[in-house]
Amino acid sequence: MTALLEGRKAVITGAGTGIGRAIALALVREGATVAVTDLDACQAARVAAEAGARAFALDVTDAAATSRVLDEAAAAMGGFDLLCANAGISTMRAVVDLSEDEWDANMAVNAKGVFLSNQAACRRWLADGTKGVIVNTASLAAKQGAPLLAHYSASKFAVMGFTQALAREVAPQIRVNCVCPGFVRTGMQHREVEWEAELRGMSEEAVRDEYVSLTPLGRLEEPEDVADAIVFLASDLARFITGESLNVTGGVRTD
Repeated sequence: MTALLEGRKAVITGAGTGIGRAIALALVREGATVAVTDLDACQAARVAAEAGARAFALDVTDAAATSRVLDEAAAAMGGFDLLCANAGISTMRAVVDLSEDEWDANMAVNAKGVFLSNQAACRRWLADGTKGVIVNTASLAAKQGAPLLAHYSASKFAVMGFTQALAREVAPQIRVNCVCPGFVRTGMQHREVEWEAELRGMSEEAVRDEYVSLTPLGRLEEPEDVADAIVFLASDLARFITGESLNVTGGVRTD
């Protein structure tokens, strides 16, 4: 059987841990050549070694650095035609207690980081005629505002809206979609469970049990569940899909 992404060349942001790591491994498994980028150069290097990929340090909030690293990755791989903009952060706090710094940090990484990486990729592809594909990582919180995560939700709503608008601008040459994961078992989720338990006065086990109870498929989501959906959107199986925000939530309601 032919690998779904044979011959493709991909850049992944925020690929040092969690969902990003799973994306890198899944893309390589399906035949892609991959450049792993992350703010933490050591984590990027570890995942690159695991996946048989290239590693680059990247702060996605820095426009010049984003353009430069995508150029470096392209030079190393002989171009690229797939961007997975996955870098993201979260904090958890009630709106009345939220600081401007927390708001700005979430917006900078989650929304601006997607904008800058998408812009740099599209500039390159529109100039050289590459038929490119972009898959951005949004969130369940992009479709349903989450208490204690208003700033995070706002940043992910921005990702979803940006994805829809960009897809219409750059079609038919470039396809642009995003995935909306649910309660994914990652280091980020572990921190969020700790915060939520403290803020709501409940145990961490009770928080996790609540996540599972909200998920009709009856378990916490794994990073690989998201990565496999991204493989689909990146592949020719999704050749007539653009501007969409695909729920990968195990059935969590978003309406």
